[in-house]
Amino acid sequence: MSNFAGKVAIVTGAAGNLGHTLVQAFIDRGASVALVDLDTDALEKICTQLPPGAEIVTLGTNLITSAAVTLMVEQVLTRFGHIDILTNIAGGFTMGPLLQQTEDKDWDFMLDLNARTTFNCCRAVVPTMLAAGGGKIVNVSARAATEGKARMAPYCASKAAVITLTQSLAAEHKHAGITVNCVLPGTLDTPQNRAAMPDQDHERWVPTAALADVILFLASDAARCITGAAIPVYGQS
Repeated sequence: MSNFAGKVAIVTGAAGNLGHTLVQAFIDRGASVALVDLDTDALEKICTQLPPGAEIVTLGTNLITSAAVTLMVEQVLTRFGHIDILTNIAGGFTMGPLLQQTEDKDWDFMLDLNARTTFNCCRAVVPTMLAAGGGKIVNVSARAATEGKARMAPYCASKAAVITLTQSLAAEHKHAGITVNCVLPGTLDTPQNRAAMPDQDHERWVPTAALADVILFLASDAARCITGAAIPVYGQS
């Protein structure tokens, strides 16, 4: 089990199922954690479920807005003094119409939610990691990034962008002590997915704790020689 004592981790999308699981896992392993999400009420609820004395800060942030992300990073630095790990969990999925029927707003929504949020956070955090001599970045793409699906073009394209952003950033900083990797989960076993797909075999899906384990590994020193990787985490799906 990796020890993150003395490390500061940012978890975006901290109010979601995977985000909450990852926050708890980092805290259990000794990290100080910045919980970042647009839903401040959900963040406060999560805080009541964390162990007393956990070193945390909650920051309601619109990650689509670059100025808001810059402010968030400044607040984390003010609270903890450094940033060792950035995990870009924030994102989402919607089905859509056929491509020729897709409106600008639908395309923009998926690209903003999945690609722009990751871009904004990486851009804001990398300078402080460079100044510190290193850091770990883990992004969340998706299995759908590897093969286009009908009525999912904006989502697939946005998650594919996360892979190439990861690879580009890794190439830019592979000699600066910063590793940048991403995970490609299959269907996550969440209450929302179970409600949406009640007839599926949920045992074949990926538990959030299992995906969190992969993210923790990539954020640890054990993965110090891995950068630019896109790791499939498909379970049995």
